[in-house]
Amino acid sequence: MVTNFISDKAKVGENVKIWHFAYVGDNVEIGDNVKIGSLAHVDYNVKIGENTMIEGSVYIPPLSVIGKNVFIGPAAALTNDPYPPSEKLIGVTIKDNVIIGSRAVIKAGVTVGENSVVAMGAVVTKDVPPNTVVGGVPAKVMYSKEEYDKKQKEWKNL
Repeated sequence: MVTNFISDKAKVGENVKIWHFAYVGDNVEIGDNVKIGSLAHVDYNVKIGENTMIEGSVYIPPLSVIGKNVFIGPAAALTNDPYPPSEKLIGVTIKDNVIIGSRAVIKAGVTVGENSVVAMGAVVTKDVPPNTVVGGVPAKVMYSKEEYDKKQKEWKNL
């Protein structure tokens, strides 16, 4: 029984875990220590940096670039056609150390800056500056990454 599909044209790093029913397309490059959850779809010509975690049911479209140490929450969707349907495609760029919450949607062509956080359910239609937290529909800057880190630390200490 086939539980997932990994193209023989994909380059997969060391210590990579790809869970059941996931798809990894042609010319995908996956760095070391990456985890890809069940039902995730990583389309062709995608680059994923080391130590990245992609949760279940995530869609990563062709031409997307994901940095190192990124977390993408369950059922998040990146897009690659800003005005569908068309033949002109452009990927999403997610820089290093980014957190993307569950069910967030990132519009084609958007860059999510380094050390940023996209809140769960957010619809990101514009570039996200580095070191910021965005949320809402459409997503807007909520506060700094420094404030997020403080809230996370307080939460962990409850």
